[in-house]
Amino acid sequence: MTELHHLQAKAALFDLDGTLVATEHRSRAAWTRLFTTHGLPCDDALLATFVGRRGQEALADHVHRFPGHTVDELFEEACGYLMGPDSPPPYAVPGAAELLADLAHRGVPLALVTSGLRAHARELLEHVGGADRFQVLITAEDVTAGKPDPQGYLAACTALGIDPADGVAFEDAPAGIRAAKTAGLRCVAFTTTHGAQDLAHADLVLADLTPLRWA
Repeated sequence: MTELHHLQAKAALFDLDGTLVATEHRSRAAWTRLFTTHGLPCDDALLATFVGRRGQEALADHVHRFPGHTVDELFEEACGYLMGPDSPPPYAVPGAAELLADLAHRGVPLALVTSGLRAHARELLEHVGGADRFQVLITAEDVTAGKPDPQGYLAACTALGIDPADGVAFEDAPAGIRAAKTAGLRCVAFTTTHGAQDLAHADLVLADLTPLRWA
């Protein structure tokens, strides 16, 4: 088992999608449907540009390929696919619920820093013990620039009352790792959505949360 005592962390800050709750399969399905519905090709390289980022910001890179449509219109359409009855269900990443329960029991301050919307985040957190486990929730509505910008992590550290050097972030995507490291946090990454080679800038890379124990 891997203990985190060497990180000397006073608080834990978590990404959501792909880190605590597996959602990448349903996000990929929604983005793929958006592009193919408009007659556009969609491959793994394109889908990778969306991982770990706010949907509107990722869409802004591609909106020129959708003549006559705005980012907001396309995002709303994609959300409809994501929340539709035929969307594959999310599920907890192995070890996530157990680690959060242990951290809450120990009184470790917890923050969520997600590129998703607040309502979406609260719904997904029910898979790992609920939003009430977290003292701070930073969502897409709370920042003007999403990951890889560090704004969300810096806001969470301020709300928790900690120096970033005293916190550890948990992530699954290069954009999130970059945001956490730029903010001054240490970062543990999981290969739930990316290969280890894509997560090399993290301080520690693991398959999922099952090996983690807070010292």
